[in-house]
Amino acid sequence: MLEASTKPKLLVLLGPTAVGKTKLSLDLARQFNCEIISGDSMQVYRGMDIGTAKASKAEQELVPHHLIDIHDPSYPFSAAEFQERVRNLITEIHGRGKLPFIVGGTGLYIESVCYNYQFTDFGMDEAFRAEQEQYAEAHGEEALHAKLRAVDPESAERIHANDRRRVIRALEVYHLSGQTASAQLAGQKKESPYELCIIGLTMDRGLLYQRIEERIDAMMEEGLVEEVRSLLDAGCPRQAISMQALGYKEIVQYLDGNLTLEAAVTLLKRDTRRFAKRQLSWFRHMKDIHWMDVTESANFSAHFQMISAIIAGKFVHKIEYNQQQ
Repeated sequence: MLEASTKPKLLVLLGPTAVGKTKLSLDLARQFNCEIISGDSMQVYRGMDIGTAKASKAEQELVPHHLIDIHDPSYPFSAAEFQERVRNLITEIHGRGKLPFIVGGTGLYIESVCYNYQFTDFGMDEAFRAEQEQYAEAHGEEALHAKLRAVDPESAERIHANDRRRVIRALEVYHLSGQTASAQLAGQKKESPYELCIIGLTMDRGLLYQRIEERIDAMMEEGLVEEVRSLLDAGCPRQAISMQALGYKEIVQYLDGNLTLEAAVTLLKRDTRRFAKRQLSWFRHMKDIHWMDVTESANFSAHFQMISAIIAGKFVHKIEYNQQQ
């Protein structure tokens, strides 16, 4: 009989925005004695609750959650910091006899943990960054994005034109190393230090887009405009990473008088649909994912049972095997 893996176990639930990860994650976490680690790059920021669709306080009390509300919105959170923090959390959670459970939709962040990415520090070129900032101010975000598309079309596909910081960083990496950021990602060995069980949620594209629009309408009713206004009034810089998040940059444009509220919401819905498409594209390049189509939302119980069976088949029989030794 083969010996059970000695690697730490790691459960992951991923999928595009609005696909229904939160409710399912809470039920799975209670079923398998998990602690949840947020795999969303923007939920780390305090005061950004509505636009990031954080689990409610009541939901967070049902199951321990990590990497939520750990930084002020002016802080430059990164994938490398996420990776380091999650590595430590996985060790701590296992030490408590629980199963670590990453739930989210930020592809690079999650994949960097699952496959132990090595983040190469190419340093910085402040003069180059300033030059690109000036170019963007003079010619617009789309023109800057076109520069990236010319040298690294794969990164340009992953990074939205409005995400100026990441566009400039990808250009900077190419400028400093002569190698594209996408080539560096492709060169990763993708060997996991964990025994992985990755569940991916997907659904009919039309239904997903409908859910996205309904979620945004709900966010507006819940007070997204006031949330963004309060962050700006508290001194959060408009150029901060947090203010480049979907739902925030569009409302900032409205508050600055550059868009009507109706136009800002229309733009937000369009950009979120495009973001969901990019998320799915990223995830489909990942390996080891057990995909579950959750288009028929009325079949939640059946979906839960099928996913539970996948997790049990991956982990539980091996736990039982270890106990028999």
